[in-house]
Amino acid sequence: MGKYIIAGNWKMNKLPSETEAYVKEVAAATAGAQCEVVCCTPFTNLAEAVKGAENTHVSIGAENLHFEDKGAYTGEVSADMLLDLGVKYVIIGHSERRQYFAETDETVNLKVKKALEKGLVPILCVGESLEQREAGITMDLITIQIKKAFAGIPASEAEKVVIAYEPIWAIGTGKTATADQAEEVCGAIRAVLAGLYDGKTAQTVTIQYGGSMNAANAAELLAKPNIDGGLIGGASLKSADFAKIVEAAK
Repeated sequence: MGKYIIAGNWKMNKLPSETEAYVKEVAAATAGAQCEVVCCTPFTNLAEAVKGAENTHVSIGAENLHFEDKGAYTGEVSADMLLDLGVKYVIIGHSERRQYFAETDETVNLKVKKALEKGLVPILCVGESLEQREAGITMDLITIQIKKAFAGIPASEAEKVVIAYEPIWAIGTGKTATADQAEEVCGAIRAVLAGLYDGKTAQTVTIQYGGSMNAANAAELLAKPNIDGGLIGGASLKSADFAKIVEAAK
């Protein structure tokens, strides 16, 4: 299976002035981690986050990027800007970006391609709403999201993408997919990848679960064979809780 990666998605939380010390706190709390540990912060915090992660096992990620290298895109941030800061990971296609900022499967594909071109590790988010789950079209929707996101990407590059399955109905709601529900979808995602590419590529890709994973439920979720880590929201803002999730990823 893919390499275990526990990534914190801070969303629009924490100030730049808090960030360096907090990343150092995370590094200390997760010392001895047997998985990749990532802090994905707001753009304003990235420089301080990179400082805090110096000489530690923690990597830093951004929460978005633009698919062009430069130009008249007011308020946007390019892959080169992230690389210049020392960023390694970038979250792409989070449901909040799709919902509030009109991101589409097509722009997500362009962003994944740009991240790969520049050597950033994309964390590609896919997931369904409660209405879509209740209508029985979860895998229809996610299959489309995966196929469109990976369009035009060869197997050698596809292996570098991290996929985060985030059921929209479980993000920030306190609701969590059961371990069996999460495993079912993550396994189906791997099957889609095997169909697009081959079994080796599908096994190489890291697939995270990201719907309200926390210190209490992480061990059960991470024990499932097709769940290779987590994209953590609220629990990533408390170093002790985040550390418990990292510990569960052994």
